[in-house]
Amino acid sequence: MTRKDIAGTAALAQARRRRADRARQVADVLRRQVLYGEFRSGALPAEAVLAREFGASRNAVREALDLLRAEGLIERRAGVGTLPVAEKYPHGLEHLLGLAETLREHGEVDNEVRTTGLITPSREVSSRLRQAPGEPVVYIERIRRLNGLPLSLDLTYLARDLGEPLLAEDLARNDIFVLLERIAGQPLGTAEVVLEAVNADPHSAATLDAPRGTALLMLERLTHLADGRPVDLEFVRFRGDRIAMSGTLRRTRP
Repeated sequence: MTRKDIAGTAALAQARRRRADRARQVADVLRRQVLYGEFRSGALPAEAVLAREFGASRNAVREALDLLRAEGLIERRAGVGTLPVAEKYPHGLEHLLGLAETLREHGEVDNEVRTTGLITPSREVSSRLRQAPGEPVVYIERIRRLNGLPLSLDLTYLARDLGEPLLAEDLARNDIFVLLERIAGQPLGTAEVVLEAVNADPHSAATLDAPRGTALLMLERLTHLADGRPVDLEFVRFRGDRIAMSGTLRRTRP
């Protein structure tokens, strides 16, 4: 290969990389517009219009749309154009609310209670709930649905003195947080939250009607009563294609 050929190959690779970089930039903006309903009234603008709006080439816009199509967010229909086919629901991280409280304006949340009862937890769970090793806790497993579609798989561990009375309540129609406050006779106070991506194991994938191995949002939350006592440890697997976590951050001095 001559120096000219090598230079030409390098220039072509650089041009492809620049186009791919630009396509991701365009896709990031369009993704938000698609998921938060800016195109509910119809199709996305034509490629030429998007190219002018973003100051990008038609090829970069086409690659951006291909990225969104591969994510299952849009589809192209002959004679109609490119249409949004997915929507995410916002879940704020600034307030300590149950799922039904958070998503009330977006539809009806219902709970399928799969498992309840007393279990002997691991030492880690006992420690997080400040329970003596070997002391039973209440375990609850639920599938949460929004407007009939699977949204999350919730595994919850509760201190026994509050969890056992809670088992007599209507868990299918009520958030645990609301019930806990009534049983405890005091409000919830704070929660420690960890959010990360995990691959769906076969059981979680089947439960959430998601492809095996797909990325889920895992929310680990330890909730305390207003007096500081930890009472509720949850591991919540969300379908990442149906939920978006959001919040407002304020910079403080180190």
